[in-house]
Amino acid sequence: MAERARRSTLAVEDPPIDPSAVDRAYSVHRARRRARIEATRARRHARVRFWLVLLVLVGATVALAVTVWHEVQRLFGL
Repeated sequence: MAERARRSTLAVEDPPIDPSAVDRAYSVHRARRRARIEATRARRHARVRFWLVLLVLVGATVALAVTVWHEVQRLFGL
């Protein structure tokens, strides 16, 4: 018959903590959060920039079409 595995009777102690490691971990997490916020902000600004440029291009296209239409009417008497 098989024997049960023996359990270790040694007490497990917490490993010693490096005080500067905690500060470094906080710094890393703050930097990650700051980078995430900046990426979100940059994405939002890019989206607004895209729509503004698209609006300007559509407006310029409409203005050019109206100008061309008036010139065609003036030249050919339509």
